[in-house]
Amino acid sequence: MTPLFSALLSPTGSSSNLSASKAIMGTLMLSTTVMMSGCDQPPTYDYIKGETMGTSYHITFQNPKGVNQDEIQQAIDKRLQQINLSMSTYMQDSTISKFNRLGAGESITVDADFIKVLNDSKQVYQQSGGAFDPTVMPLINLWGFGTVMTAERLQNPPSASEIATAKALLDFKGIKLTEDKLSKDKPNVALDFSAVAKGYGVDVIAEVLHKDYKINNYMVEIGGEVSTSGVNQNAQPWQIAIDAPIIDSTVSERYTLAAIRQPLLSNKLHLATSGNYRNSVVFDGRRYSHTIDPTTGQPIAGGAPSVSVVADSVSLADAWATALTAMTYEKALATAKQHNLAVLFVIPKDGKIHDEVPSLEEIKKNKADPLAYWEVVETPAMKTLRSGQKD
Repeated sequence: MTPLFSALLSPTGSSSNLSASKAIMGTLMLSTTVMMSGCDQPPTYDYIKGETMGTSYHITFQNPKGVNQDEIQQAIDKRLQQINLSMSTYMQDSTISKFNRLGAGESITVDADFIKVLNDSKQVYQQSGGAFDPTVMPLINLWGFGTVMTAERLQNPPSASEIATAKALLDFKGIKLTEDKLSKDKPNVALDFSAVAKGYGVDVIAEVLHKDYKINNYMVEIGGEVSTSGVNQNAQPWQIAIDAPIIDSTVSERYTLAAIRQPLLSNKLHLATSGNYRNSVVFDGRRYSHTIDPTTGQPIAGGAPSVSVVADSVSLADAWATALTAMTYEKALATAKQHNLAVLFVIPKDGKIHDEVPSLEEIKKNKADPLAYWEVVETPAMKTLRSGQKD
């Protein structure tokens, strides 16, 4: 997933000048936008940014006590470093890397952050029927779906035997947690939390702001995953706009299809958006995502180009957005309804789910209305959330 995230100028002329790109190992892209409504004499908001988890974070907040920004950022960076030391597969001395090197039956002590992400992952793994699986990396490696994807592997796909061999290394059920000791039933099984860790990082930053500094009005973003609370600098509830999944859209050139407003009763929003349209290819008349369905061992064809999820935490929203992207659109919609998830899908109109996604250049050349290409589909829970009828 590689969303582009930015803040629009408010009617008062203020802006948080926010832009970032997200890369989650593999990766997909889409766009989201923070929209701000205007009012007279807006309060002063601070803005900080930094680097983490192979991408960047951006935070806009009202500081009621006037605490130095550097102090807040140092506290945030310290917590994010703790998460990296726990869950980064790029760090050889991280807890997750040490676990991945363990043999069957061996155990390692894991921290509270690790346990929380593991439990969130297990919840989504079970409810999604295995579509979200943090042990899926052997299949991704088998298909050669890294940061650059081509149709070559689809022209010469792995054999059924190769897929079966790789699937044998997927064993999330065999990972056992006893108090704070983690072990696995099979050797060579490895965890990768890249599809949930950034969402958890957003939750952690929000916790630092609220609990440590009593900050109640904020927007936190890591690589496109978002948490909001209270009101924005224009004293209005935060809104996140979902852009059309156009292949080469940018922060300055994009088209908004829908907006998700922070619920009034909870006064908070936890949102993650995934898409499969950037890191994908068309082969033999069908569009394939780099996302692998762990249950079949095959790349997804016919998935929704954009999936936005609102959940009780950004960690859960992130995991669910990944799980629903790893399904065909029809299966994803049915699963979301079954579990009463608040999900907004963006799909091509007229059932053209497998067709080439339009490019920005094509839209400009044809002088076409990009909204004519897309249909927004909401689950009942998302309709309720967006209608404001219920928190």
